[in-house]
Amino acid sequence: MAERTSAVILGAGRGIRLGVGRNKVFLEIAGRPLLAYTLEAFIASPLVDELVVVIAPQDEPLARRLVSGLPKPARLVHGGKERRDSSLAGVDAANGEIVLIHDGARPFPSPALIERVVEGARTSGACVPVVSSTDTLRYRDESGTLHPQRIERRGLLRMQTPQGFRTELIRSALAASAHWFTDDAGAILETGLAVHTVPGEETNLKVTTPGDLTLAEAFIAHRLRDPATPHAAEK
Repeated sequence: MAERTSAVILGAGRGIRLGVGRNKVFLEIAGRPLLAYTLEAFIASPLVDELVVVIAPQDEPLARRLVSGLPKPARLVHGGKERRDSSLAGVDAANGEIVLIHDGARPFPSPALIERVVEGARTSGACVPVVSSTDTLRYRDESGTLHPQRIERRGLLRMQTPQGFRTELIRSALAASAHWFTDDAGAILETGLAVHTVPGEETNLKVTTPGDLTLAEAFIAHRLRDPATPHAAEK
């Protein structure tokens, strides 16, 4: 019997960097909340059995309208002060042996990406999608002046979500960790265990700044004009 997979969607953030004064996952793109596109991506994957949506308590009425009537089981749980707290709340509510933890503000993970992460988590216990860094990287000091040394970008990776784990593995790692992480793989790495990587996707963008929101709107507009538009996965 195949192992069940739960998708934990983190939507309890405040979106401070976007500067909109409210939770960014409820901003509308082409007439629909950003979170609706994220939920749709996981509903479309045949490997995902249920959704757990982590929200701030004040956003529950908005979130409840989005999950009402979905074709897969979905439940709402309240997040905490830090990402670790919200991730742990979602994992604790998950029923699957495999859990995917995903940023609610990443609305476009493809079915192929989700499949890669699920299979990686099943075989290795912990798996994350990554994209290579292609830009030149440098340090700058507090005055805004660049340092002369160059940062070697070979081997540097940009982490994406969904990040997949065996549920008990990530639950115990998150519960034991006292540190603040920007991605959940950090809790696994802190234990000394390995994390497997699979190719991420440039189209799997996270809406963090006004420029990201513009890109997301353009992507949706293009997809509406051409529903057959494939996701551009990194090979």
